[in-house]
Amino acid sequence: MGLMDILNGMQAGPRGRPQPGATTSGGGGMSPLTMALIGLLAYKALKGSGRASAAPGGPAIPAGPTGPASQAGGGLGDILGGLLGGKPGAAPPGGANLNDLLKGGLGGLLGGAQGGQAGTVLSSGLDNLIKQFQENGYGRAAQSWVGTGPNEDIAPKDLEDALGSGTLDTLARHTGMNRGDLLEGLSQQLPELIDKLTPHGRVPTSQEAARMV
Repeated sequence: MGLMDILNGMQAGPRGRPQPGATTSGGGGMSPLTMALIGLLAYKALKGSGRASAAPGGPAIPAGPTGPASQAGGGLGDILGGLLGGKPGAAPPGGANLNDLLKGGLGGLLGGAQGGQAGTVLSSGLDNLIKQFQENGYGRAAQSWVGTGPNEDIAPKDLEDALGSGTLDTLARHTGMNRGDLLEGLSQQLPELIDKLTPHGRVPTSQEAARMV
């Protein structure tokens, strides 16, 4: 199952109950919550590679011989601004769909690579996101999402502790979602997304992830 199929299937929410932010925005085909999920994975991928800012939306840090981090997308605010046309709460430019975003926008964030680079974004983003949960004391819950057993629930407040208030503020501002709705939606959909993207009980390799996009 591809990432687009997973995200589209999640729009109705568990047991058919729509989740906050699950409706599409602006005719671009992506809901605000979908944009938040994709932006979060992209940011974690870039941050893990040393190309993202030290803090969401903060000043860029050097990215080695290739130049400053700002050239590769900067912080979370820069990433989301690029995906949403630079306007908080706006739809992606030109009505871009999820396929365009994954194969074009995310690849571009990693230095102009082609569509296969989206697999690297997906794999490394998942890996770094799970590590963040582990480092902040929520490793058991995160591992349940990766594993093949039942997913543990995570309360919105715990999710806020795990991700950090700065990240959530940036996601809310750029997707146009109410912060409470964003937390509620992420607490429902992030575990499900991680579960479906790790069907073998582990983070997929870049090659495996590329086949999902």
